[in-house]
Formats: sequence, C-alpha cells, structure tokens
Amino acid sequence: MARESIRGKTALVTGAAVRIGREIALALAAEGANVIVHYRSSAVEAENLARELREHGVQAWTVQADFAKQEEYESLIPRALHTAGALDILVNSASIFPTDKLEDLTFASLMTNCEINAWAPFYFCRAFKQLVGTGKIINLLDSRLTGYDWNHVGYILSKHVLAAMTQMIALDYAPEITVNAVAPGLILPPPGKPESYLDALVDTVPLKKHGEPDEVADAAIYLLTSPFCTGQIIYVDGGRHLKEYQKKY
Repeated sequence: MARESIRGKTALVTGAAVRIGREIALALAAEGANVIVHYRSSAVEAENLARELREHGVQAWTVQADFAKQEEYESLIPRALHTAGALDILVNSASIFPTDKLEDLTFASLMTNCEINAWAPFYFCRAFKQLVGTGKIINLLDSRLTGYDWNHVGYILSKHVLAAMTQMIALDYAPEITVNAVAPGLILPPPGKPESYLDALVDTVPLKKHGEPDEVADAAIYLLTSPFCTGQIIYVDGGRHLKEYQKKY
C-alpha cells in the first residue's frame, strides 16, 4: 500500500523550537507540510526555525503556551487553528524532565509532571478530535516505558499515563483519527548535560551506540504517512527497551 502524502497538510508540533521537536518540524517541512511551531520560552529559536521551515516552500507560524498554565494550554488548539486556518496533524513533543527519586518525589512534582507530560497532550488530542475531527496524532513517549527511570520518577510515571492514553484514544478516535507514538531512547543528553552523558550509557544499548534526532523524526513521518497504523508505539532506542530497566543506572 502506498504512503499517504502529507504535502499541503498543516501540523502543530509542541516543543518544536528545540531538540527532537525541532527535528520533527524540519522533517514535516521536508515532506511539504506546513508547520505551527509551539514554544514555551524559546521565542528566538521558534522564529528562527519558522524562517528555516519556510525555505522548504511551506508556511510556518509560531504560537506560545506554557503548559503549566491552564488558560494557555487550553487555548492552544483554537489559537493554532485560528493562526493557520487549518489543522491536520498534531505532534505532542513538549515535556519536562525534572530529576526526582522515589525517596524525594513529592505530590506537587508528580502532579506537575502529569499535567505537562500527560494531561496537556491528552487535552490537545481531545480538542483536536472535537474541533478538527479527522487527521493524525503522534505522541512522544520514552523507551523506558518497559521498565523504570529511577532518577526521573515523576517524569516516567507521567509517560506511562500518556502511553495508556495513546492506546485508549487510538481505539476511541478510529477510524477518523489515527493515534500513534514514538518512544526515543538515548538520543540527546538532557538539557545542560554534555555529549559524554550519552557516551557513558551506550553499554546499556544492545546496538552499543546512541541515536540521532532525525531517526526519531523518521519514525514519526512513517507513522504520519502510513494508511494502516494506529495505536502503535515505535521504539527508537537501539533495542534498549528490551533490557527492561530494572537496575538503578
């Protein structure tokens, strides 16, 4: 079966100004899709990316929202629709990645992780269904879903919630909307960490190397152009999820 074209479609990518979100936005533009670049505080990076996207011959806009502020994320999908005039694709890439262990995880931290990493993406998915009705959704998860992340407990619990939501809404939104996910592994070091952070962990990867952001983007594009995938999670992690992180790395 042939790939579906996304040329001329319009995509909203949350967290698009930097890191993996930026790579997905560039991949979408390379496929001919228009892109709404969401950002929280990286205004300069978002505007620079929008200019770069337009060089592909597509339209690009920027929209700001802080997912810790209910009034800002609840208005994101209507504002994106108003700005671009159409919306066909939603990519939920934005997330936070705070450090907390079991012994110091607080209720407030867990709720913040869940609101930004799980509830906000779910809210966007539901608003997409209500206001758009047809299209494609991609959620960004984490390869540690098959185990634990002992140093980012609130974060990984929120990603488990988003993974369950992904499969539930894939069932509920079919056949009009496909809902899939990509679960990256060692791709980029956490903000503020050097490249050596990844190098120190390559032995935890069966393929003995770390990946690149464009490999995550390639997986997203595959799911967005597939006519027969929904409810799927593609692990882009060199097989790391097969090791089931039971140990405290």
